[in-house]
Amino acid sequence: MSLEAMKRVTETEQQGQQRRAEAAAAAKRTVSEADRAGAAALEEARSRAEAQVQGFMREAEEKASKHTAQVTAETQKACDALRRAAEGRMDQAAALIVRRVVNA
Repeated sequence: MSLEAMKRVTETEQQGQQRRAEAAAAAKRTVSEADRAGAAALEEARSRAEAQVQGFMREAEEKASKHTAQVTAETQKACDALRRAAEGRMDQAAALIVRRVVNA
């Protein structure tokens, strides 16, 4: 094999190695970019999910607050009704106590 042919073979081998190195570097860059894009998409999804959860929590707290206010109002009405009924029977109860004390 002539010297010129050996040089071409050597150059061709070097070019092949260089192309393989460039392809490996490009593949690493592609993988790195994909990792960054995946991480960014994951973070965005996580942020959206957290915002949605916060919205659900606010909504649930508002419903709970309204329900608590409604139950409190109903309980207060029931207590007021019992108090009025008891006050209405107060005179009868006092008269009964007086009769029992006097008759005893």
